[in-house]
Amino acid sequence: MALTESSMMALGSPAPSFSLPSTDGEQVTLANFEGKEGLVVMFICNHCPYVIHIAPALAKLAAEYQQKNIGFVAISSNDASTYPADSFELMKEEKAKQGYTFAYLYDESQAVAKAYNAACTPDIYLFDKEQKLVYRGQFDDTRPHRISSGNYDSSAAPATGADLKAALDLLLAGQAIPTKQYPSIGCNIKWKDS
Repeated sequence: MALTESSMMALGSPAPSFSLPSTDGEQVTLANFEGKEGLVVMFICNHCPYVIHIAPALAKLAAEYQQKNIGFVAISSNDASTYPADSFELMKEEKAKQGYTFAYLYDESQAVAKAYNAACTPDIYLFDKEQKLVYRGQFDDTRPHRISSGNYDSSAAPATGADLKAALDLLLAGQAIPTKQYPSIGCNIKWKDS
């Protein structure tokens, strides 16, 4: 695992389009989210300790803001041939285990991750109702505590989603979101050998 920061796509960028299979058996596209007050696009995976750390708070926050007409979608772009824990079948199990109320999509070709310039898991983007980027960066400032190679302490401060929540609240209130934003930090996306 290489600890990686998000690449921080330029604010105001349009959301790159996508059409990907979901764990629910549907093909989900960017157009499915037209008419929403905002859209959160997240690059996550099953095995990353940084994603595991935020998963309970992420599930709760998404369910709350979906009720406020915010769209949420998660995408896994990891190479499942070298990281079988991130396989499409196990993504189905992970969605059920975490109680995710949003679509969990598989980007097998990794083209969507490249279009978003995604670098890590989690990598989080918030787009406004015109699907222009208004926030990208960390879920919050909590992190899992590493105690040894590959092992993480579960007693780390729990994730709250404070940074994403603040951006969502400002978006819904029609107020400007501060441009000083902090990159997400997590495991690098597991790219295929080219």
